[in-house]
Amino acid sequence: MREVQLPDAESVAHRAAAEIASAARDAVSLRDRFLFATSGGTTPWRMLRILATLPFPWAQSFLFQVDERVAPDGNSLRNATHLADALLMQTPEPLGGVFLMPLGALAPEVAAERYASTLHDVCGAVPILDLVHLGLGDDGHTASLVPNDPVLDVVDRDVAATLLYAGTRRVTLTYPIVNRARRILWVVTGPSKRDALARLRAADPVTPAGRVQQARALLLTDDATV
Repeated sequence: MREVQLPDAESVAHRAAAEIASAARDAVSLRDRFLFATSGGTTPWRMLRILATLPFPWAQSFLFQVDERVAPDGNSLRNATHLADALLMQTPEPLGGVFLMPLGALAPEVAAERYASTLHDVCGAVPILDLVHLGLGDDGHTASLVPNDPVLDVVDRDVAATLLYAGTRRVTLTYPIVNRARRILWVVTGPSKRDALARLRAADPVTPAGRVQQARALLLTDDATV
């Protein structure tokens, strides 16, 4: 895993946006489209606002969610709410496709099945995303691959529902589809992540983030994290 340490979270957000834009141009050049999935978080929302200002192949790009909380549409707990505000309402032209996890009126398990079908329909029978953006929780979770949840052991589905975690259930991409991605972009900022970051660097399989493949990964951190 390559690592780049930057001075602060704002610098990380700018670098992350530039990395996504570069990956998009490469993917479009090679395969005529860019398939990417994003996670939530304060620095990532800033990253997406910056991305909206960069030269980017919007019409040939297809956006997916890494994970989502079970909450009403428009609720501030929903990643989709912030995704719309930070990126979808800021871009100079529409994306080729935006695929949000259908958690409105569906049970989490049904939503996970529907989203897996969408991924297969758009990305192929064995979906391969060009880039997956991940964050890191203080407890070592990433996406909604959370400690001590059966979702960590899912190997036969690309999307699954979690049990209750931090007050809500969630739907998340699973290790199989995350680890198939052509690129993984980690965005990790803030001093509260230091211990979890050390376990990530060590590829510690006990911590959820440590089980994500590192061969094609780039880790962006700030001075406060290390």
